[in-house]
Amino acid sequence: MEIKDIKDIRPNKGKEINIGVGGETYARYPIKTPLINPGDSLEKLINDLVEPYLQQGDLIFISEKVVAISQKRIIPIKEIKPSGLARFLSRNVKNNWGTKEFRGFGHGTPMAMELFIREAGVPRVVFAAGVAAITRPLGLKGAFYALSGKRAKSVDCPMSFILYPYTQYAKLAPLDPNGVAKKLKEKFGNEVVIVDANYRGVYSLGKSTPKLTERFIHDVFRDNPLGQSDEQTPFCIVRSQNSKAY
Repeated sequence: MEIKDIKDIRPNKGKEINIGVGGETYARYPIKTPLINPGDSLEKLINDLVEPYLQQGDLIFISEKVVAISQKRIIPIKEIKPSGLARFLSRNVKNNWGTKEFRGFGHGTPMAMELFIREAGVPRVVFAAGVAAITRPLGLKGAFYALSGKRAKSVDCPMSFILYPYTQYAKLAPLDPNGVAKKLKEKFGNEVVIVDANYRGVYSLGKSTPKLTERFIHDVFRDNPLGQSDEQTPFCIVRSQNSKAY
């Protein structure tokens, strides 16, 4: 296998390679890929595109979107039939449509909210919506998503505004993300995080070790070095620039 020089990797537009976390400096190297299709092997993609740069102690961060695509967890938007509950709840999602703060429709579409409900379950979503209705007027935001859970929160619709053909699809949460992360760790020897990072925040859906805390994952990826458009960089190598790994 040809070993490649990681210094040849450049950050995505508007991003930086290095970031400070807890007095340490970490480099985040986004790995460019071709268009990834449903059913593509994550192991092969990492073997071909990521492993040539890996060193012992590196962390592999993987966008949850590419895991879901590899598992064929995408659905054409036109095939989603929203329920009355999905239509009602989607109207209450603030996505700043028509303003400079608009970053995407997210769960503000009936189709996305329908998938959100399928992932979390009707009782949990109704309970979360009830709590949110009480707490939001008090200035307490985020209860709906916190109570609905990570799986539901990771639903995307559409998956991207720019990257065709996924502009026409919605995405469910990846299956068994912890299992996927652990399997990849066994294969390549590096710790793995399956991460959902966007303008709303950063959190893991799966990780190969509990040593990687949610605080660390958030802080090292807080500016989302993978980008949120058509960068096609779903993998990221995170490397400590100090003696401490993480």
